[in-house]
Amino acid sequence: MRLVDWVRNRQSPTKWVILCKAVLKKQFTIMLRYRVNFAINIVTMYVLFAIVFFGGQAAVSQAGGSFNSLDSTLNGLIVGWFLWTMSQGAYSGLASNVTQESEWGTLEQLFMSPFGFGGVMWVKAIVNLVQSTVVGGIMLLLMMVTTGRILTVDLVTIGPILVLTIFTIIGFGFAFGGLALIYKRVQSVSNIMQFAMVGLISAPVADISWLRALPLVQGSGMLQASMRRGVRLWEFAPPKLVVLVVTAIVYPLVGYVIFSYCSSVARRRGVMGHY
Repeated sequence: MRLVDWVRNRQSPTKWVILCKAVLKKQFTIMLRYRVNFAINIVTMYVLFAIVFFGGQAAVSQAGGSFNSLDSTLNGLIVGWFLWTMSQGAYSGLASNVTQESEWGTLEQLFMSPFGFGGVMWVKAIVNLVQSTVVGGIMLLLMMVTTGRILTVDLVTIGPILVLTIFTIIGFGFAFGGLALIYKRVQSVSNIMQFAMVGLISAPVADISWLRALPLVQGSGMLQASMRRGVRLWEFAPPKLVVLVVTAIVYPLVGYVIFSYCSSVARRRGVMGHY
């Protein structure tokens, strides 16, 4: 499409705001309508954390040690679990959205949107990030109450770090969303990513510096420094900020390229609206 045509056909910022509000309303309406399922997801994630926390307490006590000696490790566990909770919802949301739209028979309608299918999916990705932030905030509060630990929650610092960090994993969300367009159900493959994220969040960047280029890794380290030691955003070394920003741009773009290619394949095969 020529630049002139793109300018003529592009939507005004006001219309994009309306789209964002509509998708946000739909997402939270579904969440509230199926609130039992939402509550069970929260409880499941909390129970898993409680098992790790109280199980660790019991193991240390039986070994004759003091659980207070694991203060640093426990704080790191809370921050890592908080990031894992948000990342899981953000990356799996797009594939789930595609699967749901296919089941409802509304997927092809998204292609007829004046915003384009890609534009709608970008908005869905952002809304999934907002929803994941709500879930992550609830989990963080529950974990701090359970453990009695108070971490530094400087929104000016952790807000940008979280957004940029989650954007690195959104690229995988686009990739899995593209696979869902063709193969419809990719939950089994998607679930593997949950275990991979644990490794990325806990990656030893101090020993292997190139790991910082992987998704979640750089942001996880900066989030740990901010919430555990109170490091402010402007106190981080410029190279760390550069790596965080670059990965937050590259991975979503690569994921979107894969998503666009899968969309083309699904249309050629005539399986876009099939389930």
